[in-house]
Amino acid sequence: MPIKQQKQPEYMRLLPPESIRTIARLEFLARQPMEGTIAGRHRSPHKGFSSEFAEHRQYVRGDDLRLLDWRVFARTDRYYVKEFNEETNLRATILLDASTSMAYAGDLAFAVDGKPLSKLDYSRRMAAMLTYLLIHQQDATALVSFDHEIRRYLPARSQPLQLRRILEHINELETGEETDISSIFHEIAERIPKRGLVIVISDLFDDPEAIVKALHHFRYRNHELVIFHVMAEEEITFPLSSFSNFHDLEGMIDDLPLDPNSLRVQYVKQVSEFIDHIEKSCGRMEAEYVPVNTTSNINEVLAGYIERRQRSKSGA
Repeated sequence: MPIKQQKQPEYMRLLPPESIRTIARLEFLARQPMEGTIAGRHRSPHKGFSSEFAEHRQYVRGDDLRLLDWRVFARTDRYYVKEFNEETNLRATILLDASTSMAYAGDLAFAVDGKPLSKLDYSRRMAAMLTYLLIHQQDATALVSFDHEIRRYLPARSQPLQLRRILEHINELETGEETDISSIFHEIAERIPKRGLVIVISDLFDDPEAIVKALHHFRYRNHELVIFHVMAEEEITFPLSSFSNFHDLEGMIDDLPLDPNSLRVQYVKQVSEFIDHIEKSCGRMEAEYVPVNTTSNINEVLAGYIERRQRSKSGA
């Protein structure tokens, strides 16, 4: 009897074999102490028993004698015990922008099956790869999709089933209405229960001052921040030359017939200032800013970022 080959779920298109091969060699470690629920690979703000030495303290009655440091005793004739940093799992929350502006797909964008990816298509593949990597590490991962409101909030879980839940949702996700990034970020900052990692994947098309204030809210709550700022090449360099009819994806203004040559210098200047403001603000609040151009290969973008992160953490 012939064996019928099982059809691969539609959502697995977000994780092609080459992406999984890329992820398999990576490790995503937190840079600041995390509060998790199971023993893991990330440093905790609490002291416990692990391999990472924290400090000495003077022995008090009832301490475990196995933790006495006999070398220190030999030098000082005093009893000291060794304390270690407890290791824990990571709680990560991925914020995925699905506002109308994320529908833009320039002609120069990275293509899959010959079709240039929109910013949302590009971002959902990034979100899928990060989710796969984190859950593979047994790290609890949450997903929030949003436009002017929260579209879906999948609370953090570390079970393999969570990967399927997240992939199914982002595979079906369509761009919605105009964005309201700052209010969404303030709301999510209050809803995440413990310090953890917050990953933002967005074009950040909103009032930059309001966005920066909202990002500060995450830092105030002791979350580590990584910002993947996703933009298309055309949005950055404005390479258009012929008279065109410009359409506002978020519907804030009517279509405008314009000559790109008359706008290019001022447009590029304002976009450059916008990007520079966000990047410098992230630096001041010790948030990682990762510029992402949709012309780039997604696997190379993520692998390059995580490898740089690992080298930075190890001091290499």
